[in-house]
Amino acid sequence: MNLTLKRFSFQAMGSYCEIQIYDESRINAKNNARRLTSEISRIERKYSSARQQNFLSEINYSSGNKLGIKIDTETKALFDHALDCFEKSEGLIDITAGELSKLWDFENQKTATIAETEAILPYIGLHKLKWRKSRLYLPPEMTVDFGSIIKEYAADTAAKIAKHHGVKHGLVNLGGDFAVIGPQPNDQPWTVGIANPKSPNSLLAKIDVLEGGVATIGDYSNSFIFEGKHFTPVLNPKTGLPCNGLRAASVLSDGCANAGSLAKAAILLKEQQGLELLESAEVTFAAMDSAGKIQGSGVHVN
Repeated sequence: MNLTLKRFSFQAMGSYCEIQIYDESRINAKNNARRLTSEISRIERKYSSARQQNFLSEINYSSGNKLGIKIDTETKALFDHALDCFEKSEGLIDITAGELSKLWDFENQKTATIAETEAILPYIGLHKLKWRKSRLYLPPEMTVDFGSIIKEYAADTAAKIAKHHGVKHGLVNLGGDFAVIGPQPNDQPWTVGIANPKSPNSLLAKIDVLEGGVATIGDYSNSFIFEGKHFTPVLNPKTGLPCNGLRAASVLSDGCANAGSLAKAAILLKEQQGLELLESAEVTFAAMDSAGKIQGSGVHVN
């Protein structure tokens, strides 16, 4: 069997993406890649907060409606995953905190005022959502934004579809979040390079991956210095402020979604707490602290 690597690049969710598949036939590999990109596009259309007319907008439009809105099986599973992330991170990962990002202009380093932040905080809290079987009752003034979990979910979903269609060796890369379809031929791992936030042209570390997924969170764009502190454009839903702990965290876990939730929780905690979380989770990880020191477990640190 003469398996060769085929690469297919595309844009999705505001990122450069790539699907890599080993196959004898480029036509077969291309057909499988089309299936995966089609599914990723479907997920983006359905849940993107940048779109005005999709199912996410319908959910948010139902805010305060006493009749609520019926939620389909896929979306309910997303909410369940979001709640799991919320509870495990003690409220630090919260899909109801999307409105906070509108207060901060990271590109122009414009900060939100205390008054602006305090006006929004009462309408944040995933635990405030009410359910009656498959019907969601979104409290008044609250909104949902799946942006913090949707890319990892899409990567995992694409990998599952590829396996279902017989792909045995492949990798999904959605803007630096990876889901393994299967190892390289002869059970060789994929080597995933983790970008260095201090130097875009160099790597922070390399992770060898046989299965599962890798997710990275950090200040790869729009970070800034405020009052002498370095801030990452990831907002703490409890305070409404950007975090200033670890500069970057990459995690290998049994799926990209799980890796993403752990990496983001580590970023949102204070620096030492974030490192302790990663170490206690007993996962492969790489992290950069505020001083630029790289730490990790089970990775090739540059």
